[in-house]
Amino acid sequence: MSTISNYIAPDERAGELRTISHAVVKKDAKGLLQGRAVYTNDLAPRDAYIVRLLRSPHAHARIRSIDTHRALRIDGIVAIYTYEDVPHARYTLAGQSFREMSPYDTLILDRTVRYVGDEVAIVVGTDELAINAAMRLIKVDYEVLPAVTDFTQALDNPVVVHDEDDIRAYVPMGEDFSRNLICHEQSVYGDVDAVLADADVVIEHDYETQATQQSMMETFRSYAYTDAQDRVCVVASTQVPFHIRRQVATALQIPQSRVRVIKPRVGGGFGAKQTGCNEIFSAFAAFKLGHPCKCIYTREETMACANTRHKMRMHVRLGAKADGTITAIDLSCLSDGGAYGYHAPTTVGLVGHKSLPIYNHALASRFTADVVYTNNTPGGAFRGYGATQGQFAVESAVNELADKLGMDPCELRLNNIVREGEVMPQYFGDTLASCRLDDCIRRAQEMVGWADKPLARDLGDRVRALGVAVTMQGSGISNVDIGSIDIRLEDDGFYVLNLGATDVGTGCDTIMAQFAAEVLGCEPTQIVVNGVDTDTSPYDCGAYASSGTYITGMAAVRAATELRGKIVEQAAKFMEVEPAQVVLEDNRIYVDGADDDVVTVGQIASGKVREMTLAELANRCIGFGLQPGYLSGHASNSQPVSPPPFMCGIAEVDVDKATGEVKVVDYVAAVDCGTVANANLARVQAEGGIAQGIGQALTEDVQVAADGSLRTRNFMQYKVPSRLDVPDIRVDFCPSYEPTGPFGAKSIGEVVINTPLGAIASAVAHATGNYVRTLPITPEKALFGEE
Repeated sequence: MSTISNYIAPDERAGELRTISHAVVKKDAKGLLQGRAVYTNDLAPRDAYIVRLLRSPHAHARIRSIDTHRALRIDGIVAIYTYEDVPHARYTLAGQSFREMSPYDTLILDRTVRYVGDEVAIVVGTDELAINAAMRLIKVDYEVLPAVTDFTQALDNPVVVHDEDDIRAYVPMGEDFSRNLICHEQSVYGDVDAVLADADVVIEHDYETQATQQSMMETFRSYAYTDAQDRVCVVASTQVPFHIRRQVATALQIPQSRVRVIKPRVGGGFGAKQTGCNEIFSAFAAFKLGHPCKCIYTREETMACANTRHKMRMHVRLGAKADGTITAIDLSCLSDGGAYGYHAPTTVGLVGHKSLPIYNHALASRFTADVVYTNNTPGGAFRGYGATQGQFAVESAVNELADKLGMDPCELRLNNIVREGEVMPQYFGDTLASCRLDDCIRRAQEMVGWADKPLARDLGDRVRALGVAVTMQGSGISNVDIGSIDIRLEDDGFYVLNLGATDVGTGCDTIMAQFAAEVLGCEPTQIVVNGVDTDTSPYDCGAYASSGTYITGMAAVRAATELRGKIVEQAAKFMEVEPAQVVLEDNRIYVDGADDDVVTVGQIASGKVREMTLAELANRCIGFGLQPGYLSGHASNSQPVSPPPFMCGIAEVDVDKATGEVKVVDYVAAVDCGTVANANLARVQAEGGIAQGIGQALTEDVQVAADGSLRTRNFMQYKVPSRLDVPDIRVDFCPSYEPTGPFGAKSIGEVVINTPLGAIASAVAHATGNYVRTLPITPEKALFGEE
C-alpha cells in the first residue's frame, strides 16, 4: 500500500475502500516537479513552419481587398492565405458533442471581421522576423462598419453582427440572428407573479458580472503535420481532442478519418481550451503545404483574440414571508455572446438551472435568458460555466433578504435549501439522490467560528465582516456526455489503461487509475495510463462540465470490473474450479477456502493448482500462443442524470475605512462532492477554485474601450490575484453517497469557484452598508457604493 495521509472517511455506503478517498499522489507529480513534463511546443519539429495571424484593427469591417504581393517577396515567407484561399464551410469552435448546440457561425477566414483581433490572413514563414516584416507589408482595404459593443444595446440594434445567409443553428434555441439574438430560453414553475404579489417582502435588483480571463499558464498552441497516409495530424493543448478532430475536418472539408488529434501535457485550461482556437490554422497550413506547421499564441493573443467568461446582467425578484421563507424567485439574464456564439446557448442555461434548484421549497420560480451577438471578443467556457454568474445574483439577493429581515443568513438558508429525496422542477425534474448541503453550512460555520462573531466588528482603521454563499453545480451533461475506458492485463501482471478523457492538470489520469485499482485490488502504480490520441483512445467528450470523475470514472469501474471477471474466469479454468471460488487480491489469485496443502502454478506437475500470482496468470495467457491472449475490459458510460455537488463558502474580509481596500483575511468552505475520490486532488481543486473566485469578486475585469479594443491585454493590466491577495484557504468535506456515481462519487471541478462572489459581496455590505451588485468590487464601490 502507498502511504496514506489526509484520509477522508466516505459515506458508509461506499464500503471499505482501498485507494479511493486517500491522498494518492498524482502520477505525474515527480515529473512536474523535476521539469520533465513535455508540452505541445516542446514536441514541435525544429523545422516546423511558423503560423501567425494578421488580425483586424476594427471591431466591425468588411474587407474590400487584400494585397499580399510585397509581403510574399520577403525571404522566409512560405505562404499567405486570405479568405479567398480557404474553404467556405461554417463551423463552431465550441467543444461540444455533436450536434453542437452552439451555432455554426465561423469560417477559417471571413471577409467580414467582427471584433478587434478577428483573423484576416494566415501568414506562414520560416522565422518570426520574416513574418513580422511580412505582416507590416500586407495591405488591407477595409470598409469600416458600425459596431455594437454594449451588450445591453445589442438586441434589435440596427447593427447586425451576423447577416450572412449560411449561418445555422442546427439545434433550435429560440435564435433570431437578424435581431442579434443567439438564443432565448424560459423555464417556469408555478405562478411567479401571483406568489410575488402575495409575498411579505420582495428583493428586486440588477446584478452584473464582468467578463474574465481563464488565465491558464500555457497559452493556446498547436502544431500539425501530414503523415505517410496523407492524414492531418494535430498536436494541441486542448481539453477536447475528439471535438477538435471534428472541427478540423469540418473546416478543411475532409472526412474525420483523415484527421488525428494528439493531446500532450496541457498547461491549464479552466474552460478556455474547451473552445477550439488555433488548431485549425496550423492544420490548414500543414494540409496545404505538406510540411509541419505550428501556431503559438502570445499572451496578448490569448487574452485578446480567444474567448472569455460571458459578461452578464441579471435581474432578480425574490419574494419571501416575514419569517424568511422564500416563496418565489424570478431570474432573468442577458448575456454577451461576443462576436461568435461559442457556448452561448449552453452557458446561459446554467445561470438559472444551477441557482434556482438550491431554493427548491419556493412555491414558484421563473428563469428567462437571452444571449446576444456583439462586436466584442467571443465568450466561451470558463470554470463554473454560467452557474458562477447566476449564483452571484441569487445568493446576493438571498443575503440582502436576510439583512432586510434581520435574520442570520446561514439560518435563513438552512430553512430554505433543497434536501435529499426532493424533486427539483428547475433542475429538469430530477430527484436529488445525494445532498449534504445543510451539513456543509454547519461545518463552514464551525470552521470560521460563526457563532462567536458578529457579522461586522470595528477594528479601528478597518471593519472586519462575514459573508456566506452556497452553490451547486452538476456532474457531466445528462444524456449527452460519454466517457470510455479500455484496460488490459499485460504480461508480468501490470495493467495498461487507455482513456479519452483529457487530463489538464486536474489529476484525471490518477483518479481513473484509482478507480480501476479499487476494482482490481491493486495499487494505482501498477496501472499505466496513456494520454489521449484520437486514433487509439476510446471516445470521450473531454475535460468539461465536471464530467471526469463521474462520467469517465464509472466507465473505469465498469471496464475494470469486466477485466476482473475475465481474470477470475481464466484462473478458474487453470485451477479447475468454479469462478465463484476464485479470489483476486493483492496480485494473488487463489481458491477461496483452499486447504494448507497449496500448490502454486510452478508445481503444476505435482498437483492441482490452488494459487498463482497475477504475473503467472498473465504470462500463461500470453505465452506460447496457446491461451486466449490479452485479457481486456472496455466500457462506455453516459448517464440520464447529472447529480449536483454542493458547497458552502464563508468569507471574512477587512475593509479599510480610509481607502475602501477589501482584503480577504479568511475563507472557509465545506464541500459535498459525494465520495471524495482523491483527498489531495479534491482539496487542491477547492483551494484553486476559491482563489479564482476571489479574483473575479475583487480584481479581475476584461475592459473594452469604446472602439471595441481590449484594454486588458496582459497581466500588467489584468489583475489576477497573487499569493499575497489570497488567504490560507481552509477546506473540509462532507461526503455523501451518490448511487449513480463510481463508489458514490460526484464532481468537484467547477462547484468550487462559485461561492466567493456572493460571500465577499455580502461581507463588504456588512462592513460598509454598501451592496455592490456589479463586479468587480473595487475600493471605490466598497467605500461609496455604486449610485
